[in-house]
Amino acid sequence: MKTKKTFAIAASTLLIAGLLAGCVSKDKGSSATTESTLKDGKYDPTITITTAKQQDENAGKYINGESLNDNVMTRWGVDNLGIKIETTLLGGDASNYNTKLRLALTGSEKLPDIVPVYDTSLASDLIQSGQVKEITEDIKNYMPDRLKEIYKQYPTTFNPVVQDGKVYGLAMSPNLSEGEVILIRQDWLDKLNLKAPTTIDEFETVIAAFTDDDPDGNGKKDTYGFDFSGKDSYNTGWVSDSVMIFSAYTGKNLPGQWYNDNGKLTYGSVADGNKEALAKLRDWYSKGYLNMELATQGAWDAIADFTEGKAGIIIGRPWLYDSVKDVEKNISGAKIAVYSTIKGVKEEKTYQSGQLNDGVFMFNKDFNNIEAFFLYYDKLYDAAFGTGDFKYGYAQGYDYDIVDGEVTYDFAKFNKPLEALQALGKMTFTKNTPTVDGPGKSFYDLANGAALDTGVLIKSAGISQTTQDGYVISYEDRDVLLPTAFNGSPTKTMQSSWEQLTTMEKETFTKIIYSKEPLEAYDEFVKQWYEKGGTQITEEVNDWFKKANEVDVMSAMNLK
Repeated sequence: MKTKKTFAIAASTLLIAGLLAGCVSKDKGSSATTESTLKDGKYDPTITITTAKQQDENAGKYINGESLNDNVMTRWGVDNLGIKIETTLLGGDASNYNTKLRLALTGSEKLPDIVPVYDTSLASDLIQSGQVKEITEDIKNYMPDRLKEIYKQYPTTFNPVVQDGKVYGLAMSPNLSEGEVILIRQDWLDKLNLKAPTTIDEFETVIAAFTDDDPDGNGKKDTYGFDFSGKDSYNTGWVSDSVMIFSAYTGKNLPGQWYNDNGKLTYGSVADGNKEALAKLRDWYSKGYLNMELATQGAWDAIADFTEGKAGIIIGRPWLYDSVKDVEKNISGAKIAVYSTIKGVKEEKTYQSGQLNDGVFMFNKDFNNIEAFFLYYDKLYDAAFGTGDFKYGYAQGYDYDIVDGEVTYDFAKFNKPLEALQALGKMTFTKNTPTVDGPGKSFYDLANGAALDTGVLIKSAGISQTTQDGYVISYEDRDVLLPTAFNGSPTKTMQSSWEQLTTMEKETFTKIIYSKEPLEAYDEFVKQWYEKGGTQITEEVNDWFKKANEVDVMSAMNLK
């Protein structure tokens, strides 16, 4: 990890007061002893729970003169549960947020009651500091049954917050992410009398034609086949991804990711098959089939060529269609269609990264109201299940509306039209709205005739048909999603060597694709990877994996 663990102690005392002032539990805060009692599902008097968010995870624009700590959700919590959430913004991005939380470890200021953490190294350091709460018994005693059923499905999400058999946090809204699909210019396929590719050879035929056979019909050689990003990783996991090509040759060993091969963890970037994948990408790049700036464009930037009609194929999660569909509006006859990813060379499928959660909740060691946290957290899941107060959404006129007796999620058609739906999940202590839809179950159910009787189904039905089609594919292909097998804090050797190894990996892969290094440079990379720390890291990762499976924390939390 890149987060630095050392800070200037002399400066930290001055900084902490300004950075964390809003996070300190006051006299009425839940970290202090409170006489509030829970009666009929509501605390009396109202209790206050503090939390922190990074600036770029804020809810964005507010309406009706509302603000971070005075909005429809904060008022709902007070009115219905007797729980007031106070949020302090820390840092403009993830790195700055982590830095500011680390400053609290060097001084006397307290952490907020709920501490969202997005870095496994920081989670480990918080545990070692003694400033976060051990919650094994709290989960067993206070987590509602509905939440227990969710967390039972994702036992590995506890790995980053377990030490010595004790649990110091829990995943934020665990849920298997949606998978990636191929987005392709269907009008180009039709014009060139081609079918959507299902194998690596068919894929090559299509991208060659998209490059050489003038698919846009303008008489110019100004298009290419496959648009992806190689700036940060060759396994982005969300958009502008090339991992399908690697998996075609490596199977379940994905670049930048650890795979559990019958109880032994292996690192995907040094697995057999990568050299063949690089050879294929190298050949395609030399022929102009790929984005010529792939090494300098990030995942989000790389979508521009597809949106502008220059590229014929891009791979990403189903919602990517709504970010690139302007090509259909701006270019006459343009049509995007979605398809499953191709088969592997040796296997029936290609695989891709699956995400189970984004961050964990940790808690101040003095937090005495974790039962209140679980009460509030469970209520937020009503929106995911389409039950209780949040059958259609969190607040009418904010994230849904009822117009002429019909529920709508089209914010432009609200009784008071909005510029965008309000991200109400972000106005609580979660990063996003909790979901149990997985890779797209609601879309699959709709495609199979489900009645529109919950907000989740109604909202899914209102999304563009192409996006719906993508989610159906995602759900049907959900077995190709592989979460990384290593999600613990960086091992000892990782802390000193991992940045160098990942830089060497990215540079070697890119130089080979660009033909700036011979294909044999991959063999030298693998040799150097093991010699410069990879061997020791592999041993440490496997030692971590063995220990992670020796302790049955799920039973201790009554989650089995």
